[in-house]
Amino acid sequence: MIRASIVGASGYTGGELLRLLLDHPHVEVQQITSRTYAGLYAYQVHPNLRKRTRLKFVVPEALEPVDVLFLALPHGEAQKRIEHWASLATYIVDLSADFRLRDAETYRRWYGHDHAAPAWLDKFVYGLPELYREELRQARYVSGVGCNATATILAIWPAVRAGLVALDQGLVAEIKVGSSEGGATPNPGSHHPERANVVRTYAPFGHRHTAEVIQALGVEKVVLTMTSVDMVRGAMATVHAQVRPGVTERDLWKAYRAAVNENPFLRLVKERRGIYRVPDPKILAGSNYADLGFALDETTGHLVAMAAIDNLMKGAAGSAVQSMNLMLGFDETEGLTFPGLHP
Repeated sequence: MIRASIVGASGYTGGELLRLLLDHPHVEVQQITSRTYAGLYAYQVHPNLRKRTRLKFVVPEALEPVDVLFLALPHGEAQKRIEHWASLATYIVDLSADFRLRDAETYRRWYGHDHAAPAWLDKFVYGLPELYREELRQARYVSGVGCNATATILAIWPAVRAGLVALDQGLVAEIKVGSSEGGATPNPGSHHPERANVVRTYAPFGHRHTAEVIQALGVEKVVLTMTSVDMVRGAMATVHAQVRPGVTERDLWKAYRAAVNENPFLRLVKERRGIYRVPDPKILAGSNYADLGFALDETTGHLVAMAAIDNLMKGAAGSAVQSMNLMLGFDETEGLTFPGLHP
């Protein structure tokens, strides 16, 4: 059994990590940390875990060495003590944005301050298995993935990989997100009377996850527009692009079918009838699947690519566990086969 601990386990992502690891056949969770809730049982913060674990939160200073350490800290915190965290574990999976970008200058440009541990940036592998599977098999340190970047990248990646997209024309993506993206700590915008029933665009462009899309897909012109909608879990990316001259819908079918056949957590949703004819995050709650779809206007060459995910799962904790499976030589799907809920 692999010994694992979670730093910052009281948040939504930390709770999802704990839920997944408790059911993982090869993992034993040793400790979970929280300064705010130290001394309380996990289920007192994550009530869905009642009768699933008797673990109590401890302060980070009480951590003991383990095989794998998951860092589910607020953005900017992991980098400040990365040497310390690395001294406690052979493998690290950091779910924050601290080690997603490969160089310090790019980090400074998108996050507005210098990175506290720039020498560590190239030690981390970006934790999106569909694009970096082989690198993850050799990795000791894995970065988290931005949930909005995950949805955007996976929506268009099959077509980009197949060389079907005119990347010089750029990408424009509209991301509709649920309230859990705001985290467990409330703010005025997440107060229920202000958040309920909204369709609120809060970042027309300039969202930090844009940098991850640029880095992963090798395209410079990317616009991400972020819109909050009235759901708790879920992110829905609608990506607009121009295909190369002569590309047909048949070409796109081949590209997307190849991607979903090669990747256990990608599913193609393109139906002619029914209400779920295109991807919908509603049916992915609690699931590590990403549902992909596309539509092409062959007259103009305009491609609309879609991806739906659970932002706390495929956009965070699920990809983290999937990456851990690859790092440690386990089957990639271990502990992650829950299909989602309907209705």
